[in-house]
Amino acid sequence: MTQATRTATIPRSHSAERTLPAVNETAIVTSAIGRRVLAVLRIAAGFIFLWAFLDKTFGLGYSTLRASAWINGGTPSQGFLNSPAVVGPFKPFFAAIASPTTDVLFMLGMLAVGLAVVLGIGLRVSAVAGTIILLFMYLAEWTFGPNAASTNPLVDYHIIYALALIVVAVLSAGDAWGLGRSWKRLTVVQNHRWLI
Repeated sequence: MTQATRTATIPRSHSAERTLPAVNETAIVTSAIGRRVLAVLRIAAGFIFLWAFLDKTFGLGYSTLRASAWINGGTPSQGFLNSPAVVGPFKPFFAAIASPTTDVLFMLGMLAVGLAVVLGIGLRVSAVAGTIILLFMYLAEWTFGPNAASTNPLVDYHIIYALALIVVAVLSAGDAWGLGRSWKRLTVVQNHRWLI
């Protein structure tokens, strides 16, 4: 039986599947414009974390005054966790965990997630870590009813930011205008795919 005869005996749907190239499960192809839009979303999402770190560290005067800056003895997470902004059923939990340790963990998390996302590296880990940070902040302000801190008790900006981080990670948005491709070539990342 010749190659042509064998191909002819295979149902059309099967032969079409054989001609398709193998798809890398971590590589999702979009248009060039789509890649650039994802890069802008990635950089903007990362800058949200970086800006919070910079403002709370140096007291740039936006959400943190210079006198309350971390470098001047301020307490970034304790200040928030013990503030009137923390409401709802989880208020006692958040008041109980407020400590110098949470200050350090929060600030390191903001810096690490911000830098990684802006640079386009470690997006999977950053998406998980950033989402955890954002969910804690969401739960700290979460309430139902007319006195709720948010105008929408289910979806607020914390949830949208977390979804943006997830989209950026899933679609490998670090490959455009970032260091994602170079990062993926590193031996340690090749050996530990979760670092992508």
